[in-house]
Amino acid sequence: MKVNTARFGELEVGSDEIITFPEGILGFSELRRYCLVDPGDDTLILWMQSLEDSNVAFPVLEPKIYKGDYLVKLSGQELKQLKLDNINQSIVFTILTIPRDVTQMTANLKAPIVVNLKEQIGKQVVLQENEYTLKHLMFRELKAQLATIHANKSVQT
Repeated sequence: MKVNTARFGELEVGSDEIITFPEGILGFSELRRYCLVDPGDDTLILWMQSLEDSNVAFPVLEPKIYKGDYLVKLSGQELKQLKLDNINQSIVFTILTIPRDVTQMTANLKAPIVVNLKEQIGKQVVLQENEYTLKHLMFRELKAQLATIHANKSVQT
């Protein structure tokens, strides 16, 4: 399937790459089909591109990259909706907000995206834990992690 996007131009998307969100994403409930796009840069940030609206793409990042102690607890109903036995069978992303001043980049830790990659089903869940916020400043954490990754690559080559 060919998809025209505002950010990435024309993409070729296989049926096995389509992630369906039966309830959509908060604020975008009418958009239910997405694919992940890797822009090929060194940031580790992926984009969740809507297949139904070429202008909608969310920057996402696995929180374990910048916040190793981040923990997502799903209810029994959420596990059932995602066709999961446990959270370890999924991949978790946080949606990022990237302003002009990237040092002010934030991650929504309160409402992560959980994807069952085997079934290609996704859901944005709102966590009940009060320790997580909608706008977690994470640029320093990400920058430190990227520096570690680059240092390890240099040592290996």
